[in-house]
Amino acid sequence: MSHTPHVAQTDVVYTDGEVLADSRGQGAEAILIRNGRVAAVGSNADVLSAAGTGVERHSLGGATVIPGMIDTHPHLMHFAAMQAPLVDITEARNHSDIVEAIRKKTEEIPAGEWILTTPVGEYHYFHRRSWRDLAEGALPDRHVLDRAAPNHPVLIQAVAPVLPNVTAMNSAALAKVGISASTPDRVNNVWIEKDGAGAPTGILRGSVTSYYNQDPFFSSLQERMPELIQRDLVVDALLKAVQGYNAMGITTVYEGHAVEIGQIELYRALGAQGVLNLRVQTAPELQGSALPSDRPKSAEEARALLETALAMRTLDDEWVRIDGVTACTYGTCYSGNVLWHDGYRDPYGNVTRGNRAISEENMRLAYDFCAEHGLRLNVVSITPDEHDENIALAEETLRKHGLARINGVIQHAEITRPGQSKRLAELGFDLTVSPGFTFGKGDMIAERFGPEALKQLNTFRTHLDAGLSTAAGMDWGPTNPFEQMQLAVTHQMFPSGRTNAGPAQVVSRAEAFNMWTGAGAKLLRWDGIGTLTPGHHADLAIVDRNPITCDIDSLPATRVLRTHVGGRVVHDEGSLAA
Repeated sequence: MSHTPHVAQTDVVYTDGEVLADSRGQGAEAILIRNGRVAAVGSNADVLSAAGTGVERHSLGGATVIPGMIDTHPHLMHFAAMQAPLVDITEARNHSDIVEAIRKKTEEIPAGEWILTTPVGEYHYFHRRSWRDLAEGALPDRHVLDRAAPNHPVLIQAVAPVLPNVTAMNSAALAKVGISASTPDRVNNVWIEKDGAGAPTGILRGSVTSYYNQDPFFSSLQERMPELIQRDLVVDALLKAVQGYNAMGITTVYEGHAVEIGQIELYRALGAQGVLNLRVQTAPELQGSALPSDRPKSAEEARALLETALAMRTLDDEWVRIDGVTACTYGTCYSGNVLWHDGYRDPYGNVTRGNRAISEENMRLAYDFCAEHGLRLNVVSITPDEHDENIALAEETLRKHGLARINGVIQHAEITRPGQSKRLAELGFDLTVSPGFTFGKGDMIAERFGPEALKQLNTFRTHLDAGLSTAAGMDWGPTNPFEQMQLAVTHQMFPSGRTNAGPAQVVSRAEAFNMWTGAGAKLLRWDGIGTLTPGHHADLAIVDRNPITCDIDSLPATRVLRTHVGGRVVHDEGSLAA
């Protein structure tokens, strides 16, 4: 891929449409971009008068201009890097499609090298379409995969966070990882399917995801597989993913979870080279917990990371900003790691109360260090019990350091009990939420925590009414910001199709839109983005409908016709008339 540095933007005026300067939806007709900034917004006549002569002019033809959207929990680099080495079988309809895709890969690499594929269907929550929708109703076994690649080990990956899950290997892969007829049918929480003669079929079920999986047996298998991320592919994969985000109208991201120092340095290098077509704010993770190789940090190691985060802090760069440190004390609901004092069912029906990833000592150290140095603390907090722990730590920290407010962000807050939103707002936290969690996790939460938990799931209305500044991010998906806006209103679940849309959940369309624009800018404390105010960066998307007023069922089908970042066109569908 060619990495072309930023070039000077062209001054341009767009007329004959609708311009949503912010979530209030007070539409203007035209917008002027000059020197990479919004110069004027208003009627056609007023904006054309401000533009003067010699400015490139385009007719919107009734299209709508919106502020560039801000995804405050994307995992953009992670997902791009993990997908880069994989054969794409997401669109496969049957085993023949899978065989053909793998066979083509065998022509590109030497015999003996691993071939890893994506899952079938959509990523992460297996929503709407998965391997279950193949014509055969199941993943191909080793015999089918052997036809595609007799001389290469093959693995159809299962990706987090869904547990239990299913993966498939061919004969060469089974041999590489040491699975044979003598391997027990179950090892830890991995079930090895066998045929009538007792030979492995290549299908493994249970804790078989490639990350967010601490099963000792599957971890031992992964030690004999290629690394999850191939570093030589990361830059091209990331820049391709940035193009994909631009095509969705996203112009800023907040990489605030599971980010390592090296990943931050890569973002910073690409920003300095002028090839990064979106703005990035990020923060390093205090304690990794996504990979089997992650181990608990000592207090000395945690302090060293905090010192590094402080030294890296950059608040004035226009492309890559580094602010704070992130702490994920527990883990995901799917894995059974979240804190729930009353106990709930883990993926295999056992009662659990959760598992810590960060010691109490290191969490207190993080709170104290951030308070002492004014560093922002980003906390992944999912359940009411986790919120209580963070509220208590915040109160203790404020008393100890004589402060009025915490400089903090709560990430997710999937399940909250009454009163917690108000208290988090009073303490000084901002919030980033994921509407897709209701869609992808609602049925699982009802099953494992009980249906009463749905009343406390994604309580967006309560957050806003409590004065808690609330922005949105996709995290696991669905990967469509307009669908995320729809879900913030409907709170639909999959696959059941039910909804928990109640008085604690439902927000207006304008509020959902603001969660992706103005609220994102506020959470990042990044002036000049999130609205189309004169003087702000010309970060904007031109879309084929008004996302605040269009029919809500059509909202996910919104097409992005063109995207500007800093005035430069970074995505163009080619349909706007000059």
